Amino acid sequence: MRAEQDRDASAELLEQINQARENATPLRIQGASSKAFLGREVAGEVLDTRVHRGIVSYDPTELVISARCGTPLRELLAALDAAGQMLPCEPPCFGEDATVGGMIASGLSGPRRPWAGAVRDFVLGTRLITGNGKPLRFGGEVMKNVAGYDLSRLLTGSFGCLGVITEVSLKVLPKPRQCLSISLELDSARALSKLAEWGQQPLPISAACHDGRQLHLRLEGGEGSVSAAHQRLGGEVLDAQYWEALNEQQLAFFDEGLPLWRLSLPNNIGPLTLPGEQLIDWAGAQRWLKSEAPDIQSLAADLGGHATCYSHGVSDTPFQPLAPALLRYHQQLKAQLDPRGLFNPGRMYAEF
Repeated sequence: MRAEQDRDASAELLEQINQARENATPLRIQGASSKAFLGREVAGEVLDTRVHRGIVSYDPTELVISARCGTPLRELLAALDAAGQMLPCEPPCFGEDATVGGMIASGLSGPRRPWAGAVRDFVLGTRLITGNGKPLRFGGEVMKNVAGYDLSRLLTGSFGCLGVITEVSLKVLPKPRQCLSISLELDSARALSKLAEWGQQPLPISAACHDGRQLHLRLEGGEGSVSAAHQRLGGEVLDAQYWEALNEQQLAFFDEGLPLWRLSLPNNIGPLTLPGEQLIDWAGAQRWLKSEAPDIQSLAADLGGHATCYSHGVSDTPFQPLAPALLRYHQQLKAQLDPRGLFNPGRMYAEF
């Protein structure tokens, strides 16, 4: 059934982009719109990537999979799972129909990110259509293929502002042989202190979240190492589905209410006294905050990090404002790849 749905529609995408160039028509790039709540509102003609779909190649022995941008992310993950492999960065779907292109464009990673790496760390190569109407290819399908500027990884997290990603090749890894989740009764200060201590030790921790009352840990690796870590740390066994619920924002904490902010901070920062509700993730490097407090991005910057608003329409600058020098670099890159400003204008920042 999947093969009947697979389709190379790169020529159609290119034709629509060229028509947009001729007519100076902005394009709003979208797949399933599962991450449409992130960023600023975009006005433009819809360029739907879902027509361009399918797994192009996958050889489990090579630990590499290539797929078109409109391929459902769950389809790709299911193919990996059937071969006993995974994307270690655990990209969230935020819906049944999320696409591979949306995963790359948003660059979001899950609970394993501090221990395994981010989405961009697993991107080996991409195919891209630029604002000049040129199909380009960057990188490849091997581990060591790039010398110099790595544009494939730069596209990750660009929210479609630099071009239309038509295909991506990803490095994958075998699933761990053993996985066990546990909960420990610790307050946030003690939990952060212990996580800093454990981070210097050979413990098989692959996720760490504190919900205000308990510290939840995931242990992954060989049976012996996981069992030894459990004996040392103790704790009650936790349903492994907790991590998917956290990653997909299905925990009660994420229920609608106050605006939701994601704070990315140095992991050596202790408990924060902030108005609203908090959830500590990534062993302290990521803090989820539900709050109507002003100047949250300024607070994050003062702490050496940045903040992103996950509630659409709450802030006109949902992504952390850029320093003037960094903004110029972004604008220059945008001018090189999308000189007419066709792609997702203003999605990340009003300046481009």
